[in-house]
Amino acid sequence: MASPVNQARGGFGVLGTLWRAGMIAPLRPDRYLKMAAAMRREGLGMTVGFASAAARCPERPGLIDELGTLTWRQLDERINSFAAALQGLPSGQPKVVGIMCRNHRGFVEAVVAVNRIGSDVVLLNTSFAGPALAEVVNREGVDAVVYDEEFTETVDRALADKPDATRILAWTSDGQRGATVERLIADHPGQRPHRSGRKGRMILLTSGTTGTPKGANQTGGNAGVGTLKAILDRTPWRAEETVVIVAPMFHAWGFSQLIFAASMACTVVTRRKFDPEATLDLIDRHRATGLAVVPVMFDRIMELPAEVRNRYTCKSLRFAAASGSRMRPDVVIAFMDQFGDVIYNNYNATEAGMIATATPADLRAAPDTAGRPAGGTEIRILDGDFNELPTGEVGTIYVRNDTQFEGYTSGSTKDFHAGFMSSGDVGYLDDAGRLFVVGRDDEMIVSGGENVYPIEVEKTLAAHPEVAEAAVIGVSDEQYGQRLAAFVVLAPGAGATTESLKQHVRENLANYKVPREITVLDELPRGSTGKILRNELQARVGG
Repeated sequence: MASPVNQARGGFGVLGTLWRAGMIAPLRPDRYLKMAAAMRREGLGMTVGFASAAARCPERPGLIDELGTLTWRQLDERINSFAAALQGLPSGQPKVVGIMCRNHRGFVEAVVAVNRIGSDVVLLNTSFAGPALAEVVNREGVDAVVYDEEFTETVDRALADKPDATRILAWTSDGQRGATVERLIADHPGQRPHRSGRKGRMILLTSGTTGTPKGANQTGGNAGVGTLKAILDRTPWRAEETVVIVAPMFHAWGFSQLIFAASMACTVVTRRKFDPEATLDLIDRHRATGLAVVPVMFDRIMELPAEVRNRYTCKSLRFAAASGSRMRPDVVIAFMDQFGDVIYNNYNATEAGMIATATPADLRAAPDTAGRPAGGTEIRILDGDFNELPTGEVGTIYVRNDTQFEGYTSGSTKDFHAGFMSSGDVGYLDDAGRLFVVGRDDEMIVSGGENVYPIEVEKTLAAHPEVAEAAVIGVSDEQYGQRLAAFVVLAPGAGATTESLKQHVRENLANYKVPREITVLDELPRGSTGKILRNELQARVGG
């Protein structure tokens, strides 16, 4: 148990962090009273920041999307109106609401409104096909779906067995057809929802690159002030500034950035679909100090012609935070060389929140690192018998913090050992305490009795001057048990052959790590969060 002196020091440390970030600032007394009232009304869940921001700076822009600007007051009022509308539906208040939207006001309004009335929220991947969506909808008991018009066919197929489910359009081409978020808001001006006292669950889906995603139950009650301090101590967020969020908000990473921005009363600038040049334009036009992306978005920005990139300075940026998949070291360095040392690589898990963060200094020293453990998080590298491994040795990554999830909605959970949760990844720590992720624990293959991690081969292929990106998977093999198959995207004008690429691997790695086959693709199949869809690559491999 911490001593009173250490507790006091910890308290002052938190206050100091909040003061530096501008969360504690000289405000009119009535502002503080309104903020306190909002927090009592909303509780300390994930979405309390929206009500608090509306009390703190009501006339400050809260959300800017392709439809224009909403102040925090306007956004809060629209959320209340939509929440009241949901309670007044002819079928009654829905119990579980699935939300299948791109980044725009309708997504934000739906998530917060559903949370305010105590119903459960399931964030649905916009890349879902009908069967995967149907499985999730049925498993989670979804009885209402808020979705963009472009997903109508997919939603209709998924709800074929639920004819009575409520359907509400969030983004439409004309805004006139059927029930829409906009129409329901307009029909309930100035109304507030009735508070049931129930705390709704926020169900975030795992990435599901190899199968149907699992639902991770997050009520938002686990994370505390310590988590807030850990983020602010590592990444230079400041209250009441502007942040561009182009990472998909339905995913745990993009959603966490939205929630954090609201808690900081930061203006959120977003757009429905990612465009690399448009993102640079948003940063400069709104003088944004923060950017939230998934790693592949850095790739796309740096693939722009130099004359296009050079039209933008991004000099207002203080941080460009990424998470969700592996970052390419060459792209990390190239981006920082052009736009400054602003990249923060976050190693997160839907089930455990923030695990580690790599600062620009870490990335300059080791561009492929996942960073150092976040404040309040412990990391151990364990072998199959749960023995802690020494520095530099690869094993399963186990973590312990106060943001671990409450289990999957199916009733299952992650593997735990002595209070530490398996992240599902394998990796190692270096002498400086930096974490390196080698791959998923289910990605390691055994070929001819030798252990091979595909990421090592991917990095070697990507280092070839004529390779833009690469992916490596393991496939069944009668003789060796498993073998490596590689897929590469060549740089424009490249003339590399599969044999020359194999020779490149052979010159840099052991012979058993040379892929048996290399396939050249125009692009790698990726999901909405930028992760490579390895099941699609498996389907391309011959027997």
